[in-house]
Amino acid sequence: MTDDKTLRSVTIERSGPGRFTVTNARGGTLSFGTGGDADFTPVELFLAAIGGCTAVDVESATGRHAEATAFTVETTGHKVEDESGNSMRDLKVAFSVAFPEGASGDRARTILPRAVKSSHDRICTVSRTVEAGTPVRTSVNEDD
Repeated sequence: MTDDKTLRSVTIERSGPGRFTVTNARGGTLSFGTGGDADFTPVELFLAAIGGCTAVDVESATGRHAEATAFTVETTGHKVEDESGNSMRDLKVAFSVAFPEGASGDRARTILPRAVKSSHDRICTVSRTVEAGTPVRTSVNEDD
């Protein structure tokens, strides 16, 4: 089921002690680390991916009618360590969005709750994958 149209990938390289750089297929880069400095941690990137995916969907739907005058998404969750291992629990994505006065702003305000629900229920690949509980396979490649 994976062909060139559906495959997505990133490459992660160690850039120093506790620091890494991820590169996407288009050449974009992002640094992250273990939390000893201002770099994002993998858990923070996970939260950003969930909130960012939904934000893109919602902005696309509401932006057809009016450009938001304020648009903030806060994604939160609790990192839990228990007998089954580490995981994130109680994930929440909260939108604070404002639109200009007038008919187009009114239309965007009306669409906002439906756009958030639609993103969560059907569109956002990231949160849909988390909720589906998709397995992650790991491997170690032999050096050539």
